[in-house]
Amino acid sequence: MKIRRDDTVLVIAGKDKGKKGKVHRVLPDVNRVIVSGVNFVKRHTKPRGQARQAGIIEREAPLHMSNVALICSKCDHPTRVGYRFLGDGSKARFCKACGETIG
Repeated sequence: MKIRRDDTVLVIAGKDKGKKGKVHRVLPDVNRVIVSGVNFVKRHTKPRGQARQAGIIEREAPLHMSNVALICSKCDHPTRVGYRFLGDGSKARFCKACGETIG
């Protein structure tokens, strides 16, 4: 997965196009990510004892990975991500726009 938790991403397609947010959760089985503050949907819920109230609850829904672009922390632009092997043999992500390693 080229996008990981706590990465900053830009939504490039859909109703929230142009919004930025931090990746809250990655769902690799279905190629989706949950971005905080983006793609809110309303859910009608039933009460479950004392813990949860009934009503209409607004929450974040998953976005497909193809609809978000990683924002490089160095050049501050949405970019594609590549992989390279470092000198010690470990694999690291890098920004294809500026070439810097993404932490």
